[in-house]
Amino acid sequence: MARAGLNTERLVQAGAELADEVGFDQVTVSALARRFDVKVASLYSHLKNSQDLKTGIALLALEELADRAADALAGRAGKDALAAFANVYRDYAREHPGRYAAAQLRLDPQAAAASAGGRHAQMTRAILRGYDLTEPDETHAVRLLGSVFHGYVSLEMAGGFSHSAPDSQETWPWILDRLDALLRTWPTP
Repeated sequence: MARAGLNTERLVQAGAELADEVGFDQVTVSALARRFDVKVASLYSHLKNSQDLKTGIALLALEELADRAADALAGRAGKDALAAFANVYRDYAREHPGRYAAAQLRLDPQAAAASAGGRHAQMTRAILRGYDLTEPDETHAVRLLGSVFHGYVSLEMAGGFSHSAPDSQETWPWILDRLDALLRTWPTP
């Protein structure tokens, strides 16, 4: 028996909540059906399969992250913008670990084109305009920032920094300071 009010948006939202609770890899249509106390078959009128659900969660996470980043960047430039942008990613990963993992999902080209991924790239490039980089250095810097932010957040969430001093709370601003310094002194050809 299908519960009234189920639709794709509600199911994706519930899937995102489930991902934060149990991990993105554990999210399936079956797990979602159990959450709503309905038969799996009743969800297939809204979702094609578990991959469709995971893609929906990824798109939701990318949108949420882009909205938060845009709000954080408003009126900021230079190091202030860099730190605000980085902190959005770190804070989001801590608050929504399953959704953050979903945001890393490789999307098919059509889903990627329709996603907020482009907004993330535009915001990163907007931050980098304050550092006067030109191509191809700007693209290299976009990749550098993404790698540092994601790498640090992933290691921190996995407990990789919990066994030594100083605390990772101390290291994070240190890293952002060094990134800012690197970008300000980026060698020009």
